Amino acid sequence: MRAPRSPMAPGSAVPQRTLTTVSGDPVTVPGPDRLTHLQFRRFAGCPVCNLHLRSVVRRHDEIAAAGVREVVVFHSPAEELRPHAADLPFAVVADPDKRLYREFGVEQSPRALLAPRAWGPIVRAVVSGAWHVVRGRERLPANSPHGGRLGLPADFLVAPGGQVLATKYGEHAYDQWSVDELLELAARVARTSPPAHPRAAERS
Repeated sequence: MRAPRSPMAPGSAVPQRTLTTVSGDPVTVPGPDRLTHLQFRRFAGCPVCNLHLRSVVRRHDEIAAAGVREVVVFHSPAEELRPHAADLPFAVVADPDKRLYREFGVEQSPRALLAPRAWGPIVRAVVSGAWHVVRGRERLPANSPHGGRLGLPADFLVAPGGQVLATKYGEHAYDQWSVDELLELAARVARTSPPAHPRAAERS
């Protein structure tokens, strides 16, 4: 049996590739000129994922102004994911075969739902999700979502050259970077990055 791939760590290299979003548009990961926040979520319509993504949507302008581009991956087929992603202002990628999940070492585990720290967010997500469904703002997930319900989230901040700058492997279903944590990471990168060469600045 092949050994599982080791998780990514700061300093790891991510080969550039072009992915196709659920809307059919190409997206290059890592991006050529901005930080990429690559986040792995669970299944289409996942209430816990939606609870977190609403905060990303609300503050998407701040995230973009910080020089970060969002790319969000789900392990659902594109046709199942597309209705849930239609109004999201960032790239959403379907990975039903979990190729990217394996490459980045993103796992699934019963602790995704059984960890006590997940229970509060799960209750809030279900209540909030039901309200959004009633108001027609969100859709219910499939009864048996593709890839199951035990996926763990993960976050990666990747430089334009492909170097992984920071990672977070979630220990339960709602264990991911907050928007504030993401913005602080981006600010830290900006503080430690060397200034642009004057000649390059003149050419830009």
